Amino acid sequence: MERVLLLALALVGAYALLAYLALPALWTHYEHQRGLANLPMVTRTAQGIPGDPINVGLVGDNKDVLCAMQAAGWYPADPVTLRSSIEIAGSVLLDRPYLDAPVSPLFYLDRREDLAFEKPVGHSADRRHHVRFWNVLAQGQEQRPVWLGAVTYDRSVGVSHYTGAITHHIAPDIDAERTLLATDLENAGMVEAKYQVTGIGPTMDGRNGGGDLYYTDGEVWILRLVIACARRTGPASIIPSPSATEIKDQIWHAVANALKK
Repeated sequence: MERVLLLALALVGAYALLAYLALPALWTHYEHQRGLANLPMVTRTAQGIPGDPINVGLVGDNKDVLCAMQAAGWYPADPVTLRSSIEIAGSVLLDRPYLDAPVSPLFYLDRREDLAFEKPVGHSADRRHHVRFWNVLAQGQEQRPVWLGAVTYDRSVGVSHYTGAITHHIAPDIDAERTLLATDLENAGMVEAKYQVTGIGPTMDGRNGGGDLYYTDGEVWILRLVIACARRTGPASIIPSPSATEIKDQIWHAVANALKK
């Protein structure tokens, strides 16, 4: 019995070492954008509650970002004011369009988003794709500004599980939203190249600031935008991740697809 207990203890210890130290260290990679290595990868609400995770990034100046998002069919969100709050309430209640409805503020590095965009679904503002961006590096590896963002899909309007406030509820598959935004930008010819850096890591049961469940492979796709809206005619170049990360992603997506079924 003593040998069995020692063996069980050794197995548990080996598992903990592998799952919580070795593999996360092996999957962590910032070689394509080293300035992001020490930054947090989760936003926060005004109350300090962990919000949507960072899952997308852009490389380009302010004009590059605005031009690229417009070309991709994403609308700049209105600021939150009394008037815009009344308009979004009317859009939801009366099922009428509001293409540039405001988004609630989130905070990253102690400041609210610098830019926010959305892509409506149907007529009402209760369902929409939306993304917030923060300018985090004045100059990255490419000697251009770097933005980090959180893109999610608002599936309905309801009540926050944490605070009781009226809010949008997000769909759990935030990787699908990251893919949608990247695809829209690529199809518009706005992306020169793309690559991954480590985000929050593989997560099956994350919760955002409203208490909504999300899951993700934990990677941030960085999209290097074209300069001055000079449309690219060919596909964007893909800069590969380390082999260990690519293997992890393959395993993750197989598990995620199985869970969806």
